[in-house]
Amino acid sequence: MKIFIVLLFFLTFSGPPNVFSQTMEARFLELQGRVETKASGSSEWQRAEPGGLIRENAVISTGLQGSAVIGIGSSRLEVGPLTLVALEELALRSAGEETTLYLRIGRIRALVTPPRGQNIDFTVRSPIAAASVRGTSFEFDGSRLRVEDGLVLLTGSAGQKVYVAATLQSYVDENNQNRIVPPFEAEAARLRPVIPELNHTGSGTEPPETGGIFNSSGTRIYIGWP
Repeated sequence: MKIFIVLLFFLTFSGPPNVFSQTMEARFLELQGRVETKASGSSEWQRAEPGGLIRENAVISTGLQGSAVIGIGSSRLEVGPLTLVALEELALRSAGEETTLYLRIGRIRALVTPPRGQNIDFTVRSPIAAASVRGTSFEFDGSRLRVEDGLVLLTGSAGQKVYVAATLQSYVDENNQNRIVPPFEAEAARLRPVIPELNHTGSGTEPPETGGIFNSSGTRIYIGWP
């Protein structure tokens, strides 16, 4: 009987570490214009309400003048107009928070701030890209990346790697074999209309229009750290 009790104790209270997991809460903090949600497995769209709870795998759609601010655990997600995004994973684990979004079209801005002593894995997927961040903020529309805080590494499908620091940006040049344009070159292209001397730098690339329509290059974009 004693052996049985000891074994039962270990079966009940022991186990592999870091198995704790529960669904994390996400809510609409601010809404403007037309914003709708569709629950997982449903075909009906519902008008979003301030303070409304967003379930895992729900899809969010914004209209022409629509936008939303969403609180996801310790993170803050700003959804721009004409955006379609799904909250694929909202997990609270013993090591920290894990969030995965699927951005079908449009633009989002993420502010990721890990709680003290914990980690946040915040990933945004799209048809051609994956952006994963920890403790930083950025804007991303599938081809253009603008970093507000932290350091971001962009890696193309051919292995090209470009680091983008805070206040800088980079993008995929669809007119040049989907080359990832380094931040200094992107900045020079942006300033050409202002500084005449830059019109003769000869790079031959111009920043793409920022409309939130994804290219079909198959380029994968990763955001990480050295």
